[in-house]
Amino acid sequence: MKRVLAHLGLSAGALIMLYPLLWMVSASLRKNTDIFDHPGLIPEHPTLGNYALGWSSTGTSFGVYIMNSLIICAAVVIGNVITCSLTAYAFARMRFVGRKALFAVMLGTIMLPAHVTLIAQYSIFRNLNWIDTFWPMIVPSFLATDAFFVFLMVQFIRSIPVELDDAARIDGCGYWGIYRRIILPLLSPALVTTAIFSFIWTWNNFFSQLIYLSTRTRLTVPVALRGFLDATGSSEWGGLFAMSVVTLVPVVVVFVVFQRRILAGMAHTGLK
Repeated sequence: MKRVLAHLGLSAGALIMLYPLLWMVSASLRKNTDIFDHPGLIPEHPTLGNYALGWSSTGTSFGVYIMNSLIICAAVVIGNVITCSLTAYAFARMRFVGRKALFAVMLGTIMLPAHVTLIAQYSIFRNLNWIDTFWPMIVPSFLATDAFFVFLMVQFIRSIPVELDDAARIDGCGYWGIYRRIILPLLSPALVTTAIFSFIWTWNNFFSQLIYLSTRTRLTVPVALRGFLDATGSSEWGGLFAMSVVTLVPVVVVFVVFQRRILAGMAHTGLK
């Protein structure tokens, strides 16, 4: 009976959490005039017209926005996986002056809001003529600026026996050889976790993309969705919900496919 009650409670909680998503899918199949007049989940007169309308109603094919987001996400994933793993390896295995102090400073950046450094970063990117380009979103990922992923990998590397490093060093490996032949293959669960979260967070990132991108053909999915709303006129709610459903598909697919690796990576790093 306890298990039945527990499952019933979890199922009820899942339905509550999923209700906004189900309502959005239902709203994407209704006309604008019916979206808020009939709040139920089952549309009376379902139609796919919102998908065709939303795909081109902003003046640019929505596929352009999806491609822009995919380009940025792919670059960020590659940058975070490479540079964060190198930085984590240095903190976890190398002994150098100020290592603990630098590691503490790096962890402190996790608690620093992005808005605090926004003006300084914008000034730097403006002087580099990178405004209205993808570089402000891509380049920081190649400088290991995400302390969360560095910390995650440091915890994982510390769980790898040091004796493996000693054996590789006896066979003639240096720091680079140990990283490439020993650490990197064993680090795969944390690398997959980093890649997945980097993709999801970058795909959903609205603030920085709104700040740095202005040309319509360079906008990403989150900023493009904002274009369906008009504070001074009529908003295209049907197209907004339809394209929101389309936008969720890549994230849901990535999470479902790699769900086990996400849990394994988090469990092995002690952040279960």
